[in-house]
Amino acid sequence: MTQGKTHREPLLRIAKRDGIARPKAWAIRIIAVLLSLVVSGIFIFAVTKLNPFQVYEGIFDGAFGTPRRSWVTVRDAMMLLCIGVGLAPAFKMRFWNIGAEGQILIGGIVTAGFMRAFGGDISTPLLLVIMAVVSLLAGAAWGMVPATFKAVWNTNETLFTLMMNYVAIQLTSYFVALWENPVGSNTVGVINQRTKDGWFPELFGQEYGLNVVLVLLLTVGMFLYLKYSKQGYEISVVGDSENTARYAGINVKKVTIRTMAISGAICGLVGFLIVAGRDQTISTTSAGGNGFTAIIVAWLAKFNTFYMALISFLLIFLSKGAAEIASAYSLNDYAASIIEGVILFFILGSEFFINYKMIFRGSKKEVH
Repeated sequence: MTQGKTHREPLLRIAKRDGIARPKAWAIRIIAVLLSLVVSGIFIFAVTKLNPFQVYEGIFDGAFGTPRRSWVTVRDAMMLLCIGVGLAPAFKMRFWNIGAEGQILIGGIVTAGFMRAFGGDISTPLLLVIMAVVSLLAGAAWGMVPATFKAVWNTNETLFTLMMNYVAIQLTSYFVALWENPVGSNTVGVINQRTKDGWFPELFGQEYGLNVVLVLLLTVGMFLYLKYSKQGYEISVVGDSENTARYAGINVKKVTIRTMAISGAICGLVGFLIVAGRDQTISTTSAGGNGFTAIIVAWLAKFNTFYMALISFLLIFLSKGAAEIASAYSLNDYAASIIEGVILFFILGSEFFINYKMIFRGSKKEVH
């Protein structure tokens, strides 16, 4: 007689949580940040023999050490936040828009073109309105291309939007060469440097004040749109299940194209903010990789635009701080990036413990 085998319970099981209280989730994130600082401190001491607290002070100084640094940190955080806000509706619909970099560049190209063509002929307030509108339209059109292919032919939006980034980069290179100033510099130069036609005016005595106000208005507006509007509800339903959306009478193709038009338009507006409100020029590096960084922002925030603001500030704070300590303590860029990466790794890892629980053998108690 064969005796049946008994199945032993595994030492450790991972189970998905049904839900978690918001204070508990934030407690996990805070613990993750504190642990990341401890691990980073060990790395700093092991490699440089420096006091980690001095290095952390240097990180803070790099981001907020002077009024100028503080405003640059706020400015860059606003740019990253605005891209995240643009990605939010597409991602909530489960349309993986990896093309924010290209949409930003397209918005920047048309802004630079109008600034060059009409600066001095049109008053700056009117020119700014026109440039904002054309950047929105250009970004929307650029975003609607992959959306249409997805809606009609079910193409892979991730690859499509990614490839369109390279098309946008080549278009930017073409216009940089066309508008080269001075000749042979391979740059556009500062547009309307003498007259400042088409430049953002100062607000609250700060040259980046208008950038901040516009992005904050967009952040609030997108939160209300996704949470309380009919279109926001349709985006959520399509993101949960396209079949359910169809049964509910929602036109999935229309929602897909409309949502990507909104996503692309906001990313195109970032191009306007960069060219008219920050750099007053255009280049292939104007987006600065933030189109990809914003994916992390949108994902970690679960598409909540207010949480995106916190995460954007954290990432820019780390970036500015890492650059400062690399300079102040003669660390190479790799060492600074390792510190930034360790902190980001723990923050991303905390999401695992928020969404899953670990159960040890013989215990129902979950490990946080």
